Amino acid sequence: MIIEPLGLGAGPHDIPGPLLTELTALYASNRAFQQLSGDFPDPDDIRPEQVAAALADELAHPDAEVLLARAEGALVGVAVTLAHHPDPADPDPWIGLLMVDAGQHRSGYGRQLARLVEDRFRAAGRDGVRIAVLENNPRALAYWTALGYEVIGHRPDRQLGRPCTILRTSLHPPKSTE
Repeated sequence: MIIEPLGLGAGPHDIPGPLLTELTALYASNRAFQQLSGDFPDPDDIRPEQVAAALADELAHPDAEVLLARAEGALVGVAVTLAHHPDPADPDPWIGLLMVDAGQHRSGYGRQLARLVEDRFRAAGRDGVRIAVLENNPRALAYWTALGYEVIGHRPDRQLGRPCTILRTSLHPPKSTE
């Protein structure tokens, strides 16, 4: 698997059509998550312009990065990271979203993508990374705890006020990729 940044300044009209088609299919494949998150008005009808706008909103933050994960040329996942949280008391970077194409779930791509994101932060000298998991998503909570993340608190998300469980993992020492 390789990961590559989507690129700074990607606005709703800056994402090439074929890539936007791939991203829309990836987002739409995760209907259950979209239904839980409420990020899109109709999880059964996710449109390219909605995905482009969502990604542009993410990239509007100067410390955000959208990473595209490809395996054998196909887009298999996306991760949105935040190098610095808006709360100055929070020392860690964040994974704002990690999504794998639903047709590829249980293939190891999610674990691999999480480790590659952690490696990027580790290489930048960061000590840990956090993620907020929607409290109505026990499957995601089980996934992240299986990867070694530990619950450190509960609070609403900053964007929509949804109840979340906050998890953190240390980036030292490096974890096995097996």
